[in-house]
Amino acid sequence: MRLEQLQAFLAIAECGSFQKAARKCSVTQSTISRQIQSLEADLGFELFHRTSQSKLTLAGETLLPRARKICLEWQTVKQEITDLIAGKQPELCIASIPSVSAYYFPPLLQSFCNQYPDVQLRITSLGSDRALKVLKDGLVDVAIVMNNRFLTISKEMVVETLYEDKIEALICANHPLAKYECIPWSELIRYRQVIFKEGYGMQRLVQNQFDQTETLLRSALEVNTLDAFRGIVRQGELIALLPSSALIEARIDPSLAIRPFTINNNASSQDTYLTRQVVIVTTQDRLKIPPIQYFWHLVKEQIPQQVNGKK
Repeated sequence: MRLEQLQAFLAIAECGSFQKAARKCSVTQSTISRQIQSLEADLGFELFHRTSQSKLTLAGETLLPRARKICLEWQTVKQEITDLIAGKQPELCIASIPSVSAYYFPPLLQSFCNQYPDVQLRITSLGSDRALKVLKDGLVDVAIVMNNRFLTISKEMVVETLYEDKIEALICANHPLAKYECIPWSELIRYRQVIFKEGYGMQRLVQNQFDQTETLLRSALEVNTLDAFRGIVRQGELIALLPSSALIEARIDPSLAIRPFTINNNASSQDTYLTRQVVIVTTQDRLKIPPIQYFWHLVKEQIPQQVNGKK
């Protein structure tokens, strides 16, 4: 069965004759006849009484409402796809790591709303692994996450780097580690830590670093908001390793202190720093849709400038 066969069937049912239906469909009468014969062969029943009025048979009466519904659905989906390509989608869904949602989105969101006032923006703060999963499941259009090449390696994914972020130690202002301008790794590992919950890229990054240096990560508790990190660390005992871009509010809090730390590389006897890479991710097909494309370019242009301006 083909769509044009159903369209021919509906035209005959409406016009009452093969000849009038052919004129309505801008085809020859023989073409209309072949389409109906083929449809009847597929169904195993005649659809019209071959009289001067081409009246519907019982099978034709049964097919009529369903044929109308199928053709209407086809017209609806064609219009929806046309609207989508024209940038008339009802909403744009974004999944983002908390630091980007909290600090870097507000200026560019206003620009997007001015350009596409009829598109509803939906922003969800998620850990990197979860954000990439909902993107792959089609629940969001764009994800801004800490890069994980194992989760973004698919051919349909488009990935571009936004910025590199140094990881620093967040401590209470009167914590023993506050005396250091740059904390040695050997001192930092002595203290219990507040870490992100599983499913956050930072949790995996920190754990991997401890594994590589063959040291024990002394995790005291897990949280998933920046407010919680600041509130717990402020109590005095615990520390947290967080990206520089997530510490904007902490830098102006007199009860907190932020210190860089170095990791001794035994192979080269050189101190190194721990960093993360923040990327924007979508799929090839989504990047062709005007609102998504516009948001993508806004993020690429504005967020790196904001990060560099605040470093």
